[in-house]
Order: sequence, then structure tokens, then C-alpha cells
Amino acid sequence: MAKPSCSGLDTSKRWPSLGDGLDRKLDADIFPITHLGNMEPSGKDNQYDRLSNLPDDIVLNIVERLDIADAARTSILSRRWKQIPAMLSKIVITVSSFEPWRDIWSILKGDDIARARANATMHEVTRSILESRTASDLYTIHVMCLEFYLGEESTIPIGQTVANAMATRKVGSAEFTILAKVRARCTVTELLTQGSQFMSFVDACPNAFGGLTRLNLERLRLGESEFPKVFSICKQLKDLRLYCCDMGILSLLELEHPQLCKVELAACDFEKVDLKWLPKLTVLSFEYWISKNDPFSLGFVPLLQNVSISNIGLSLYKMHKLSQLLGKASSISDLHLNFKCERIWVKPEGRKQLSMVFRGLRYVNLMNISEECELNWTMFILQGAPTLKELCVTVQDHFCEMIWGLSRKSIGLSEEKKDKEVVDWETSLGFKHTSLAVFRIFGFQAQDKFVSYIKSVMEAAVNLEKIYLHDKPVCRRCRRRVRRTSMYPRTWKHKSSIREEINKGTRPPVGIHFPK
Repeated sequence: MAKPSCSGLDTSKRWPSLGDGLDRKLDADIFPITHLGNMEPSGKDNQYDRLSNLPDDIVLNIVERLDIADAARTSILSRRWKQIPAMLSKIVITVSSFEPWRDIWSILKGDDIARARANATMHEVTRSILESRTASDLYTIHVMCLEFYLGEESTIPIGQTVANAMATRKVGSAEFTILAKVRARCTVTELLTQGSQFMSFVDACPNAFGGLTRLNLERLRLGESEFPKVFSICKQLKDLRLYCCDMGILSLLELEHPQLCKVELAACDFEKVDLKWLPKLTVLSFEYWISKNDPFSLGFVPLLQNVSISNIGLSLYKMHKLSQLLGKASSISDLHLNFKCERIWVKPEGRKQLSMVFRGLRYVNLMNISEECELNWTMFILQGAPTLKELCVTVQDHFCEMIWGLSRKSIGLSEEKKDKEVVDWETSLGFKHTSLAVFRIFGFQAQDKFVSYIKSVMEAAVNLEKIYLHDKPVCRRCRRRVRRTSMYPRTWKHKSSIREEINKGTRPPVGIHFPK
């Protein structure tokens, strides 16, 4: 069924089904009849108009859960509903809301006509909703999120409309997600063209960008001075995400911003990202890099708490020391490391090297460790993080995403054992950890290496309270193969045997759970 388009704004033909659907949903799930107040019969069938009798705040809550095209159409239901779009506190508008499903493939393939049509329709709806609100409105737009395609002619009017709304009305958080013309792999020429169009957009709508709190960009290449220019214009920016963006292969990006709280960088071709001065940064996510050296460096980031790092460890990449990579951030409490079922790219270190950077660590998640790897090397985390409360380890080979055969060598994947450089690391003798309370393993198998690893953690973590042993995470594409190779205990008898084996020789025994 095609997704509703805004062509229905001038007709009421769709409304009986929408109203009836909402009414049935309210009856079944949300509001008991006793809470709907006095109802009056309406229509020949003596049906009750339950929606129109609801208080404004409840009606607004319902409408804000609708797709924006459907939310706009509610204005034609009655005089009262005509005011609803102008009262919305959350406005989320995306190009996909105005494109029938049959045209999605043409958009994904870079059809300029389909993309321009979707952007133009989106602009008309955005303008209609924002201009229906007056400067004297008591209703603030707390959240405004717009997602649209990059293009000079169809993009600039959207920015100008948003700029006018910011200048004359109350707008809290404003977000732009700017999609590239080409959604698949881009050529250098396409990256440069999209970068040029983006800068034209910024130059034409500086007031809109000046009020943004979140910016999401993809697949563009800017000049050396243009990223700093964008950041200087986006003075209110708190959340930045860059996907496949750069200033040329192996270029240097320097980030200085007084308001940025969250930075996400994925598949960008920078040689290095220097987070020089970000006094409010609390969340950093860095995913995939091409540099053979440390992909980023930390300067003044006194509030950094949550760090996520993901990469496929190619054979040419160096082993990264966390004490050097995160050395200037002493406030990190949550650490997530993703190895993508390939070579381990972290070098285990001793307590002395990690004591400063890990002194506030509370939660660690080690994700997608290959099934061929041993696990005892992960004990260096416990040794270096004396305040750690919870450790989570995921062991799996994600068959549908991994690369097999001769292709591995052509792209630089290691042909050696994936834990070759860490397997010989040994924890300090007699080491004790007093803070760890919860230990989780996803992808647990009834194998000696898992049992011995768990016993090593229990021996070190003297105050451990709970152990959760989960099956391999379910992936629809490789589910059959995973199920066929799984050695997860499924019977009560097998689970009891595993508990006894793990707890053997420990006093008191630790609670071991097998969540479904």
C-alpha cells in the first residue's frame, strides 16, 4: 500500500478510515470509555465522537504520534481540529512522508526529479505548518526535525522557511538531517559537488544554521576552511554526526566548539580528528577509519563520559593503546569497543598505564569478538578499572556481514588468528577487583574456554553478584547458520550442570542466570 502523500490535504476522502482507526485504537489500548467524559451521539449510525471530546493535551499527544502528512490532514476535520497543527510542540518532517513507496527506489538511485519533487512537497508542508503559527502563539515548538535531500533549488527554500520561523517564533531544539543526492558509493566528483551545494545552502541560510542544535551530514567533501566555517555559524550546535565526510583523503579535522555535547563520526576518510576544545562534550562515537595511526586525539574534553569505538582491524593497522587514545579524558564512565568479528585492535595494558583514564569507568561493553578468539586478554579491563560495576562481552561471528575466502586478502584483512597479538597477555597474579557486581556474556557456548574465562573473572571479582549467560544475538539473515552451530544450554539439566561447573570451588556461589 502506498504511503499517504500530501496530495490529500485538499480532500476529506481519507478521513473516515483515519478517524475510525484512531477511534478503535483509543477504545482498545489507550483510554477506557469511563475516562472520555460525556459523549454525544453523532451521525446516522449513532456513533460516538470520542476524539473531539478529549482534552487538548491528549489530542495533541495523539496527533504528534502521527506521520506529519496525516497530522496536517487533521486540520480539515472540524474548526477545533483546524487549530491542532499550529499547536504541535514536536514537528518531525521527512521527505519519505511525501513519496509513495513505488518511487522510493528511484530516490535511492539518485533520481533528481523524484528527489526534487519530494523536497518541494516537503517545503510546502513545512511552510504551511510553520506559517500557520503566529508570533503571539503561546505554543512553543520544543523539537523541530527536518530530513531532506541536498540540492540548491529545492533545499534553500526549506532553510529560509525555518530561518523565518526561528526569527519570529519560539523554537527550542532544531535539527537538520541532510541526505546526499547519491545514496550509494560516491565518486570524488560527486563528493565535491555535494560539498559545494551544501556550502551554498549554508551561505544562503546562515540564520537557520545559526539556530540548529543538531546537524546530520552524509557523503560530502568540503574545503580545508569550510568545516571550521560551518561550526562557527552553527553557534547553538549540540549534536553533530558526519557519515562519509572529509576534506580530502587523510586530511586533518580540528574541532573546537563551546556547545557541542555529542559527536558521531562514521566512515570518514580523515587521517586524524583532533578534538581540541569541546568543554561540553559528553558522548563520542568513532566508527571505521582508514588511518594507520590513532584516528583521533583528545584535547580539552573535561566532561566526556561515553565513548564508543568500532572498527575492522586490518592487518596493516597498528594496535591501539587505550591509555594513549583516551589519555586526556579522565571522566569516562561508559566504554564500548566493537571489533566487528575481526582482528583484535586493542593492545592490553597494565594497571599503571590505565589508572588515570579508567579511574571513573563504570560500564564496559566489548562487542563482536570473533568466536575463534580466546577471552582471557579482556581481563586487562578489570585490572585497569578499579571502579567498574558491569562488564558485558559479546562473542559471535556475524556470518552475513563477514568477508570470506580470497576477498579477505585483497582488502587487507588478516590471515592470521584474530587474537594473535593479545592471546599471550596474562593478568597479574593475585589480582583482586572489589567493585564488579554484574558480568554478562552474549554468545555463551558450553565450551571450556567460556567456563575457564568465567571462573577467572569470578576469582578476580571477589564481590561479583550476578552472571548472565545469553545465547548468540539473533540475526534474521544468518539465523539458521547460527542456530545450527550454537552450543548454548537449552535444557534445565544442561543449565544446572553449567552452574555447578562454574561455581565449583567458589564460596559463596554466584547467581548464574540464562535469560531467554
